[in-house]
This record gives sequence, C-alpha cells and structure tokens, in this order.
Amino acid sequence: MDGLNNDWTRRHFVKTTAALSAGTLVPSAFASRIGHAIDDTIKVGVIGCGGRGTGAAANAIKAHPNVKIVAMADLFEDRLQSSHGWMSNDEEYMAQVAIPPEHMFVGFNAYKELLALDDIDYVILATPPGFRPIHFHAAVNAGKHVFMEKPVAVDPAGIRTVIDAGLKAKEKNLSVVAGTQRRHERSYLSLMDHVEYGDIGDIVSASCYWNQGGLWVHDRKPEYSDMEWQCRNWLYFTWLSGDHICEQHIHNIDVINWAMGGPPVKATGMGGRQVRTEQKYGNIYDHFSVEYEYANGVTMQSMCRQIDGCASRVEEVLIGSKGRSISRPGYAVINGDTPWRFDGDNRNPYEQEHIDLIASITGKGLYLNEAKRVAESTLTAIMGRMSTYTGKSIDWSQAMKSKLDLAPSEYSMSPLPVRPVSVPGKSPLI
Repeated sequence: MDGLNNDWTRRHFVKTTAALSAGTLVPSAFASRIGHAIDDTIKVGVIGCGGRGTGAAANAIKAHPNVKIVAMADLFEDRLQSSHGWMSNDEEYMAQVAIPPEHMFVGFNAYKELLALDDIDYVILATPPGFRPIHFHAAVNAGKHVFMEKPVAVDPAGIRTVIDAGLKAKEKNLSVVAGTQRRHERSYLSLMDHVEYGDIGDIVSASCYWNQGGLWVHDRKPEYSDMEWQCRNWLYFTWLSGDHICEQHIHNIDVINWAMGGPPVKATGMGGRQVRTEQKYGNIYDHFSVEYEYANGVTMQSMCRQIDGCASRVEEVLIGSKGRSISRPGYAVINGDTPWRFDGDNRNPYEQEHIDLIASITGKGLYLNEAKRVAESTLTAIMGRMSTYTGKSIDWSQAMKSKLDLAPSEYSMSPLPVRPVSVPGKSPLI
C-alpha cells in the first residue's frame, strides 16, 4: 500500500462516478469494429524507428499480449532495418512482430504509405518532433488512433495544427495518448491526489529541473546532405527538436502545469550557448532558466541544462501553505503538516501509457484524448524558449498567436542552411 487513506479512496470513487456520468466511458471505433476487442489482435504501425520509436514499440508489446507490430516507416533505411532487426530477433518481442517487406516504408512520404494501410489500429509517432504536427494531422485524417511522443511541436504554428487535429480526433472518437508518461505513473497520480486534496495547502510557488550532462552527437559525414545531417543529428536543431527545454524539460514543465490546473500566462527567460559551441551542436542552447507566471500569480522557476561536469537534478517541487512536495520518476514525498511518501507498486509508466491507450481504444477504459493538454505543455516550453532566445517577456496569447514557423520550405535532401544561433536582445520575437 502507498499510505492512501479512506478520503483518497472516496475522492477517487467520486471522480470516477462523475467521469462515467459525463459519458467518457464510451466504446471506441476499434471496439465496435471488432466486437470482443480485448481478445483480438491490436495492430500497430511505427512511424519513426530511432531509439524512442523502437522503445515505444517494445512498450506497446509489453502492454498487451495481443499487440502486433505490423508496419514500420522511417526517413532512413538503416534506422528502419536496425529497429526491425532488433525487435524481430529478440526472444522477448519477436512473437509479436509480424512485418512483411511491403509494410516497411522509407523516405519523407513513408508515413503516408503506412497510414494508407487499412488494417492498422493505432500508430506510434516517434520521429523528431518537428515532424509531429504533420504526422498527427495525417494520422487523424486516416482514422487511426495515436500514441505520439512528446513534444508534439517545435513552434506555435505546429501547436495550432496539433490542437485542431486533436479536436478532429475527438469528433471521430479516436483515442490519443502522448508520451508524457508521468501522467500515467502511479507515484505521480497518487501525489496529485494528495495535492488536490489539500495536503500541501494552497500552492504558493513551484520549481522544476532537468539538469544533466551532454547527450549523443553525430558528426557530419562527407556524403550527408544538409537535410540528412540535420535529421540524423536532430537534437541540436531547433526546427527538429525545439531545443532541449522543449524536447526534454517538457516532462517537468508538464507536471507543474498538471498541479496548477493549466498552463502559465507569461514567461521571462534567460540562457545561452556557453559550452556546446561547435558546429556539430547546431543552433540550440545548452542552458535555460525561465520564470513562468500562472493566472493566480503563482510563479514557477524552470531550469534545464545539458553540460558535462555540472550538478545534476531532475525533479519537480511544489511549495504549499502547509507543506512541500518533491517528485521524480518512482519517487514522491510530502513534507509538512500532512507528511506522506509513496511506497506502492509503480509499473513502468512507458508501458502503462500504452495500457491506458489500449483500454481507451477497446472501450475497456475511459476515453483518452491528450492532444490539447500535451500541446499546451509543449507551448509552455516553446514560450520559455522564445523568451530566452529573444530576451523579451512573452504572454500566452502572444505565443499562441505567434506566426513563428520553423518548418523548412520543402522536405527533400536539398541544401538546407542552418538557422543562426539566436542572440537575446537582437533576435526578434515573432
């Protein structure tokens, strides 16, 4: 047991009953198509076969014994073959991987070819985030349920696309789950119940952190075009990753938004590119510090850094009028008038998010559509980056309406100059 009391149980009963009365437990298109859905094959296609796409496919396999990976798509042949080879030769996964050669697609249009297959129930979207709005929009139009990795965009133009596609998914009764797995992790769910119940009192301030060392980098090879090099080294180009405040730190930002009941109204940030200055590091920063302000006046200090040899910290902190909570994966504690510590079972949240998606798809659980929520947390990160890059404060309305669109003019292996590194006080706020 994790120390939850009868009040917690009663609150869960009330919330669940309210959800049922609101009609959120509804049969999905998938459930009505195949009847006893949970006992039939759940066919999954993977778009983006790098490390996260391969990992998400493995998580889906572990989420339910009837999942079958039936199609794969990637920009690069070697990534697709590497991913397929690993899954189809690993005894833990091979029985649930059945991909004929004609269901393996390569190139910029590979996602379209995969989505054209009639017998796919849900797709995993795990390409670099810059492609996410295009792929999500296409997946919804194709009538597919969706698991999409975070972040879901790199600019406000992409955010608007995701929100619109999410509304269309709801109209079509398509389930959508995002890769903000803390939202599906029992330690976090338990903590948020305690916060909602008032165990730390009114939230008066918050902070969150993702400070770590550097990540992998791919040096450019002579045969790479501009586009291929940037896509293979995608972490370091803002049009592909959104910078690490967006690509990585969104997890922590999303937790604070969760606790606050929605996104902030203003951001003021600073940061820079102090250590990772070589060309191979593209045009992103290596550290950010952003103050976010919420509608009730509460501020949250957000810090993220990717610099070797520095102190590491990855967690979220809520300061309340009666106590303080600290959370990180597998760990949640409250110190104050009502102390509490999570000590229950905590299933792998990367698997749990697929369990929850499958329950939604098959009509065995609550209908889930996380598109708007993850879009708002993604825009929160983007808003902080925009403020940091320009040195200007920015409010939510400005960010949502911004005309900033980082997408290239065309998706091909043609020349693609690297955008210059942003300079605070000189780069314009678009």
